Amino acid sequence: MNICIPKERRSFEFRVGLTPGGVQLLTRQGHVCYIEHDAGLEAGFSDQDYLKIGGKIVYTAQEVFGRADLLLKIARPTLEEIEWLNPGAVIAGLLHLSSAKNDEIRGLHEKEASTLAYEQILLPDGTYPVRKPLSQIGGRLSAQIGARLLQNNSGGKGIILGGIPGIPQAKVVVIGAGIVGNFATRGFVDMGAHVIVLDTDLNALEHIQQYSPGISTLLSNPVNIAYACKHADLMIGAVYVSGDRPPVVVTREMVRSMRSRSVIMDISIDEGGCIETSRPTTHENSTFVEENVIHYCVPNIPSLVARSATCAFLNAAFDHIFKIAADGFDQAIQENPVLATGVRIFHGEPRGANSPSGQNNRVLTY
Repeated sequence: MNICIPKERRSFEFRVGLTPGGVQLLTRQGHVCYIEHDAGLEAGFSDQDYLKIGGKIVYTAQEVFGRADLLLKIARPTLEEIEWLNPGAVIAGLLHLSSAKNDEIRGLHEKEASTLAYEQILLPDGTYPVRKPLSQIGGRLSAQIGARLLQNNSGGKGIILGGIPGIPQAKVVVIGAGIVGNFATRGFVDMGAHVIVLDTDLNALEHIQQYSPGISTLLSNPVNIAYACKHADLMIGAVYVSGDRPPVVVTREMVRSMRSRSVIMDISIDEGGCIETSRPTTHENSTFVEENVIHYCVPNIPSLVARSATCAFLNAAFDHIFKIAADGFDQAIQENPVLATGVRIFHGEPRGANSPSGQNNRVLTY
């Protein structure tokens, strides 16, 4: 099988679709791995790292897309990349198709492509194994980024998260007690902030409070969210719905009630966002001001630590990649129901989520 790893072209995406170690394992099984020139450079992997373990370097994007039986990406392919795609190819990556443009989806259908969205792979216990490490990283980073955004040099209120004697702690509101919410809460607690966590699931709130008894928890509903917004110095949105865009849980009116130069971080933005005033930003221009509140809405936060993030998600994804390479895509998803949960387009035809009954109708957090 021809397995191809392109250089990512979306703004400030520094991760790469496969490490040299992964290439070595696949080439030992007789597969041919083509890596676009400098594809791994920002993640700390040189062309020489790939060459010395059996990879082949190509120097144009058209070649790496055109050769692929299996294309290993990070971000969803752009329209231009879809045009280069080998018809009938399989694309595996963090595709977030629920927030894709219609012409991107149409292009994938016309190419009769198949897609494996890593972030949608679902285990029987209801967890997302490939999404999990990236969610952990996103949660951890939200605390250190949030602390910086509250500083004067970032336009913030000029307050320190943990306070000092005689100066109160910053008030942080986390909407969502899943993985992102848990790791964000840990980061903020470790930095001394006062944290309020909201979720629709009382069991999730109980779990997060066991880690840090000092935090406050509230059942997530419009009344409690509105109350929390009024008092927040920094608010984290971490709402997720399997296979669909998350609901808007924070309205413009709620944002308007926040004090001037407070901070909102919509970590759900990669799936469309959970805050009415959010819109996607980039690492280059990461914030904007709406209703006198600073908004940070970068979809690919883990890309800031590209090497760690690449290795982390591939630890969870590689078994699936290996099975597709060994057995072919059709047989692999037929024999592995877990792998099949990540398939959203199959030979150009839409395919629904294989999630537990009713799951798409309730709010999940991650």
